[in-house]
Amino acid sequence: MKNILITGGTGSFGKAAIKCLLRDYSPERIVVFSRDELKQHKMRTGEFDDKRLRFFIGNVRDRDRLYRAFNGIDTVIHAAALKQVPTAEYNPFEAVKTNILGTENVIDAAIDCGISKVMVLSTDKAVNPINLYGATKLCAEKLTVAANSYSKRAPKLSVVRYGNVSNSRGSVIPLFKKKKEAGVIPITDMRMTRFWIELEQAASFILSCITRMTGGEVFIPKTPSIKIVDLAKAIAPNCKLEIIGIRPGEKLHEVLLPVDESRNAYEFKDYFVVNGRGAGKPCSDRFTYTSDTNSRWLTVEDLKRAVG
Repeated sequence: MKNILITGGTGSFGKAAIKCLLRDYSPERIVVFSRDELKQHKMRTGEFDDKRLRFFIGNVRDRDRLYRAFNGIDTVIHAAALKQVPTAEYNPFEAVKTNILGTENVIDAAIDCGISKVMVLSTDKAVNPINLYGATKLCAEKLTVAANSYSKRAPKLSVVRYGNVSNSRGSVIPLFKKKKEAGVIPITDMRMTRFWIELEQAASFILSCITRMTGGEVFIPKTPSIKIVDLAKAIAPNCKLEIIGIRPGEKLHEVLLPVDESRNAYEFKDYFVVNGRGAGKPCSDRFTYTSDTNSRWLTVEDLKRAVG
């Protein structure tokens, strides 16, 4: 990885990935591709003042702009997406244009520009989706995996699928901290669980997958689970919990590896791979990796330390 472009590079993941790249991988150039000039300006004039960074205004919906941006790039990390579940439900065509058609544009530009590797970021919500955001990311996954057979000179394209990222934009943590001031924390369901991954952990895992990918894999990190009620107790232990009910498009528990994919999955020490090759242990065809049946859990005390 010498010349890397990150779509959606001004987001939480993009910033974490850039820090890891600059620290651990000695890149020659990192192109931050995003549509928000203010966020780019803040990065450029803040902690990301590095001569190896380039800031490129553009939108993944604009295929021509991607062709221009991909010039001289060898690795693309596709992180740009509309990620908010309620926003996608209310603006479905916009979510389709960015998350599905935008991914198609990235793939087409990567093939035509001779990119070596493309890693597309996905979410646990893409598994058995019940909301539009998850459905669009499922489509993005399918497009990415299928693109490996388009052409002999096609790049290697793979996917990383992971769960909730702590302290990323859109995380429930800022909401809980804000509600703490009023003394009442809204909880959708006392039984609700989620996977948990730290920002830097997610970035490091994705970059390591790029170094080992052969094309067509879906990488899934092994991460702990949390109970949402425990997160609320960690942030606001003295507040009242108000049960508001599960919202439309929301699941009680999340799934990273469903039983229908497990027959094509392999287990490694710290991750699973669907459609992978290598020395991993084949998963049972009855195996599932879900947030409620996980063997690893964070306690309230663990969460207190994690959220500060």
